[in-house]
Amino acid sequence: MSKSRSPSLRRAFKALAGAAGLLMSVAVTAAPTVKIGTVVWIGYGPFYVADQLDLYKKSGMKVELQVFNDPALITSSIVSGAVDGGMITYDQAISAVARGSNMKVVMPIDYSNGGDAVVSTKDITSVSQLKGLKVAYNPLSPSDFLISYALQTAKLSVADIEPTSMPPESVTAAMASGGVKVGVTYEPSVSEIVKMEGGNKFHVLYSSKDAPGLITDVVCFNADYIAKNPKVVKAIIQGYVDGLAYMKAHPAESAKMIGKALGIPPEEVAGQMGGVYNPTLQEFGDVFGKSEKTTSLFVSGKVISDILKAKGEIETIPPTEDTIDPALAQSLLAK
Repeated sequence: MSKSRSPSLRRAFKALAGAAGLLMSVAVTAAPTVKIGTVVWIGYGPFYVADQLDLYKKSGMKVELQVFNDPALITSSIVSGAVDGGMITYDQAISAVARGSNMKVVMPIDYSNGGDAVVSTKDITSVSQLKGLKVAYNPLSPSDFLISYALQTAKLSVADIEPTSMPPESVTAAMASGGVKVGVTYEPSVSEIVKMEGGNKFHVLYSSKDAPGLITDVVCFNADYIAKNPKVVKAIIQGYVDGLAYMKAHPAESAKMIGKALGIPPEEVAGQMGGVYNPTLQEFGDVFGKSEKTTSLFVSGKVISDILKAKGEIETIPPTEDTIDPALAQSLLAK
């Protein structure tokens, strides 16, 4: 999308191609439907498993995933109440709160684990060598967040390179033609670039695996909804936890379920899953806690917020505490 996570575009495309209208429901009595806005994405595997195994049956409610073709519309739909909650990227949550929303992150879903990367010609072997070079990437997207953080690790900034605005899908052609030597994109484009010319010209210089958690998907609800419906929110979190546990115990069966949801063969699921990481409930503390690791929203949030503010997308940076509500996830962990 133009003002948020670019990789979410690929999710929207997948939604159109494979799973538009995906419903996630449980056996209920006469309980009202809980509507969750989403796009179709490999990282949401635990929820697809929870759906197909009816793991929400014990919750006594019905959950419906409403698939959006434009992920940018999910946050406004949460704010307006058109959906009860949504699966979005953390930068979207920051932007919404900066504009006055009382939206809160209640849990992480997944983070990019190599699926997003800075690719370059093989003569460039360190991020510090990017100084003065053209770097093709999509502004105000995870590609922007990743290159900005990578530059920071080398004590550089975007001011030290020559940014070339380009959609992630166009980076492959630009590098193949020799227009740029460095690009930031995501899978499957990353693999396509690395394989070009027999794998002898390009390589991954830096990837989201080097900054785990920097690009994170989260579940959000409005604060007043959380206060009025804690059981609903806890059931959503528990569905993820149970779905993830099943995935770990039964990978082959889970691949079939996830493949069905995405509209891809089961054998492709494992390859796509390699680019993301689903944290366990026990690892939620790393996401919500203060630390110097990129898995912490306090760290990734600062990187993202600084970029959004510098480029005029937000006027003020909201405190990370104003964007999260880990209480219900913590209550499940306490059990």
